[in-house]
Amino acid sequence: MALLGGATAWPIAARTQQTAVPVIGFLGSASAAPNADAIAAFHQGLGEGGYVEGRNVVIEYRWAENQYDRLPALAADLVRRPVAVIVASGGPVAAQAAKAATSTIPIVFTASSTPIELGLVASLRRPGGNMTGSAMLTAELDAKRLELLRELVPTAHVIGALVNPGRPDAEAQSRYAQEAGRALGLRVIILSASSESEIDKTFANLAEQRIGALLVGADPFFHSRREQLIALVARHAVPTMYMTRDFVTAGGLMSYGASIEEGYRQAGIYTGQILKGAKPADLPIVQPTKFVLVINLKAAKALGLEIPPTVLARADEVIE
Repeated sequence: MALLGGATAWPIAARTQQTAVPVIGFLGSASAAPNADAIAAFHQGLGEGGYVEGRNVVIEYRWAENQYDRLPALAADLVRRPVAVIVASGGPVAAQAAKAATSTIPIVFTASSTPIELGLVASLRRPGGNMTGSAMLTAELDAKRLELLRELVPTAHVIGALVNPGRPDAEAQSRYAQEAGRALGLRVIILSASSESEIDKTFANLAEQRIGALLVGADPFFHSRREQLIALVARHAVPTMYMTRDFVTAGGLMSYGASIEEGYRQAGIYTGQILKGAKPADLPIVQPTKFVLVINLKAAKALGLEIPPTVLARADEVIE
């Protein structure tokens, strides 16, 4: 618990006595507990720059608990503090809320796809303005994910793509998935869900739409509901591709993508550099260079699937 928000428990008197200690505002679109590993990676990045929470930096955490409409008010609260840097965590929805709240306080966003298209930065090399961060290439990897699904389930000609319509880039996610599907000769049906009940409803209609496999889009809400999603996948016996490894370690079938933790570590590094005087406009957007394929053989067996040797040979990690 100290890692997730220990600084917020500092006595007010102690804070006022240490006015020289910088304050970081951490704006999260999800909640603390499911993101403990990511927060630990952020602290690691901060530590690489010599900053340790509770020693020479304070972190004010604000979590929207997957209620994205709360983000503007939470961002405004951090601006009023005021804080030295805002870390916008959990995709583009948090980054856009932070951007709308201030044009002067430096902002470091984590794992935001299509940052140029969303108007967060002017370019990847020279972001300009008061924002920088990391781009996760989430939807941009859908072609590879669909290709792997097709190899795994060659009889599946209709693929469902689960998207949260509350994301600013939901339309781009849908477009990428459908374009990638057409290039592979697959029909991709967009499935929308932004609440627990909508996820249940979506799975209840899979058989009716003759969906043979599923692609779960990148979203903090889906990440927080991964146990629900994995249970529904098992109940409906639908082969599913996820974006990140933690779905697979929790019992999911397969994932392909970059490390979320590495994006948060980079956010910590950039935050430390900004606290030392660097300008966000001069810090290039970091893009991942390594993508990891993880396969869960136990989940495959439960679905009655045999992983082709060509797919297994490409796996970076196989969970048995």
